[in-house]
Amino acid sequence: MKDKETINMTKEIYPLLLQPIYKDYLWGGSRIPEKFNRDLEPGIYAESWEVSDRPEGMSIITNGKHKYQSLQELIAVLGSDLIGTAAETEVFPLLIKLIDAKQRLSVQVHPNDKQAAKYGGEAKTEMWYVLDAEPESKVFAGLTRGTNKKTFEEALENEQLENVLQSIKAVPGECIYIPGGLVHAIGEDCLLLEVQQNSNTTYRVYDWGRIDTNGLPRELHVKNAMQVINWRDKPTTGQQPKRLESDNANIKWEILDCPFFKIKRFDLNETEIIKYDNSSFHALFTIKGTLAIEGNGTEIHSTPGMSCLLPAALDEYTLIPLTDDASVIQISMT
Repeated sequence: MKDKETINMTKEIYPLLLQPIYKDYLWGGSRIPEKFNRDLEPGIYAESWEVSDRPEGMSIITNGKHKYQSLQELIAVLGSDLIGTAAETEVFPLLIKLIDAKQRLSVQVHPNDKQAAKYGGEAKTEMWYVLDAEPESKVFAGLTRGTNKKTFEEALENEQLENVLQSIKAVPGECIYIPGGLVHAIGEDCLLLEVQQNSNTTYRVYDWGRIDTNGLPRELHVKNAMQVINWRDKPTTGQQPKRLESDNANIKWEILDCPFFKIKRFDLNETEIIKYDNSSFHALFTIKGTLAIEGNGTEIHSTPGMSCLLPAALDEYTLIPLTDDASVIQISMT
């Protein structure tokens, strides 16, 4: 870890802004640029990778001394000063993205840590925070009670898989936890913030008979999926935020605390000074309103849909509401 005085003198540790990476998967819509006022050409924006250390979508810093550096390059320079000490890794441990499902996504599953070690692939546990949804929107997470491998295979063969999937209403402000091994699918008209392990391993089980842009069915990975589905997983539900104690006028919520990451929300009514140790970075995503994020002499004005990465060695930063409705999600390692 660098000497703190040196860090402050060089100002190489500061709140970081990153260039989103967009994916035009055929099920996507256009709400990401529309809702968050992003100046983009018309098209499909199924996903926006907000913080990513992936070869197929690498974040680039857009502000300050490290402008134009990739997240991977910056980690090579700063190491645990950026990531923190909780994650024993040389890559950024999470992938944070926005998902706009105009159509429902395929039914799929990802391996957990034990399954990935046994069968290959990258482990992936994820969480969806519902940003926006139509009144009838839903997601699928887990299997209905009594479903086993045999009944699942029968439903799959008869193209009646929806009958054995647990359906959950998509409610803005709630989250859905998807551990590795849990069968799931995002329904149509859902706009989500997804936080996941840094992985891009997906085993597609069923795609609702969809045809791709070449007129062909998309590839399925049924054999791989059947190896990693956890048949003992209980059906899950949407989780409402849990209100936390606060020593000021700000309202603080626990969204999720799982073995891989923890997520909070701050509804800001006054300045909030956040002090933290060097165990983890903090990533922020502004849900609504405008706020200033200040750390080590750098100040950023963040509007809805903006993401910001706070290095672990920053030690503290300040959130200042600039409008009455400022609300921000905070993501860190457990």
